[in-house]
Amino acid sequence: MPSSSSPSIPTPATKMAHPTTTPPPATPTFLKLSFPAPRVLLVRMDRPSALNAMSTAAQWEMDSVWKWLDSEPSLSVAVITGTGRAFSAGADLKEWNNSMADDADPSKRMGNAPAFKPLSRRLGKKPVVAAVNGLAMGGGCEFVVNCDIVVAAEEAVFGLPEVKRGVAPIGGALPRLIRTVGLQRATEFALMGEPISAQKAHEWGIVNKVVPKDRVVEEAVRYAAAIAENSPDAIICARAGLRQGWESAAVERAVEVTLEREFAELQKGENILEGLKAFSEKRKPVWRGSRL
Repeated sequence: MPSSSSPSIPTPATKMAHPTTTPPPATPTFLKLSFPAPRVLLVRMDRPSALNAMSTAAQWEMDSVWKWLDSEPSLSVAVITGTGRAFSAGADLKEWNNSMADDADPSKRMGNAPAFKPLSRRLGKKPVVAAVNGLAMGGGCEFVVNCDIVVAAEEAVFGLPEVKRGVAPIGGALPRLIRTVGLQRATEFALMGEPISAQKAHEWGIVNKVVPKDRVVEEAVRYAAAIAENSPDAIICARAGLRQGWESAAVERAVEVTLEREFAELQKGENILEGLKAFSEKRKPVWRGSRL
C-alpha cells in the first residue's frame, strides 16, 4: 500500500465538546458538524442515499460553514468527510438538469449559482484536511484538489467525469491540477473522464496518505490536531504563503505579499509574543484566537 510516513502527532479524543465564541450556522440539509479535537472542526457530508451529491441548498450550507470557520477564533483547522460509500459525487445532476429548463434566467442554473464554489474554489484563511472515505467524483474530486492535506481510504476513487455528461469541471480543479500533477496528467484526467485509484492519486501527489477505510477520519483528524497545536496566527500566515505561491504569484512576489499582509498582522498579535516567551521558558505555549 503506497503511503507517506505517519506524522508524529497525538491521537485525539473521538468526540468532545467544543465551546465556540459564536454558534455554528444551521446545517439542516446536508452537513453534520462536530469537534473531535481541540480547535478542530469535523464537517461530514451526510446524504448517503445520493452519494453525498450537493444540491444548491447543500452548497449554501457549505458556504456558510467555511465562512464561519474562518471567522471563529476558537477553531484553527477543519476536516471534511462523507457518510457511506462516497465522499461526494459532486453536484446534484438531477437538480442541475431541472435548472436548465429555466431558460428565462440562466443565472439560476446550478453551475452559475453563487454557492457553486463552497470548497472547490474556496481561498479561505484556515486549512481543510480531506478524509476521502470513498467515491470522490466531479465536484467532490474538485473539493479534494483544493484541500490542504488529503487522506484517502484504500478503496477511494477519484474522477472528473463531467465531459461524459456534457458538462465541464469548472469548480476550480483544472488550474490547480496542473500545478499539482502537471499538464499531461491533468489533461489525461480531465479530458478522458476516467477515474483513478487512491494509489494512483497518491503517486501523482494529490493524496498525502492512503489508509484502511476504518482509519481515514482518524488519520485526517490526527493531521488536523497536529496543525491545531500550533499558533493560530502562524497557521494562517504560513498557509497564505503557500497559497500565494501555488495559485497566483511568482516566488518573490508571493513572499512579498505574505510579508506585507499576514506576517505584518502576525507581528502585531499576542501569539508571536507567547510563542517566543514559551520557548524561552521551556514550556508549552497557550495560544489565543487568531487576530488575522
